[in-house]
Amino acid sequence: STNMYNLVTQRALVYGDAYHEWVDGNLGSKVTMKYPSSYLLEPGARSEILSIAFAKTGQQQDTGGKLILAAPHTSGTIVSKSISKGKGRASYRGLVKVMEGARHGKVNVECDALLIDPESRTDTYPAITVRGNQHATQHEASVSQVSAEQVFYMQQRGLSEGEAMSLSVNGFVNDLVREFPMEYSVELKRLIDLEMEDSVG
Repeated sequence: STNMYNLVTQRALVYGDAYHEWVDGNLGSKVTMKYPSSYLLEPGARSEILSIAFAKTGQQQDTGGKLILAAPHTSGTIVSKSISKGKGRASYRGLVKVMEGARHGKVNVECDALLIDPESRTDTYPAITVRGNQHATQHEASVSQVSAEQVFYMQQRGLSEGEAMSLSVNGFVNDLVREFPMEYSVELKRLIDLEMEDSVG
């Protein structure tokens, strides 16, 4: 519902040789603010944060993640994809901290945004703090628009404009959704299709 506020706090403490994964899809609500955090506290700890957000007119999806590397030989990944439609606004807000003494830490952050309409908006607010040395940290961000030529091409093959747009959006999120559990990925794709048809909310 577009009169709802979704404010989420999630925190995981990850110890030696443990693996922790956050998986979330953010659709609906007037405002979502969601930043799950993982604290990697002992050697061998790993964490992965996978996030998809869809914002349409009247919605703001402010999502991301936090990774704190506090021990040597730890690693973490944040992958965030957002879709903005109409006057929707999607933001990535991430925090990465590699503490002094957390040698051989590895962090990879990827933020990809897709804009459906000219009025759509996306923002990225990454904060990365690395203390000490012997770390590998990288951040990658991209923004793209649905190609009018691609939609036209699909329409010439018998798809409606809505079906073509929906296919483009599903292609954008597909590589990430494949990493989700099967039941979750099927449901999420169905919800994205409904959002593209303006059937939800």
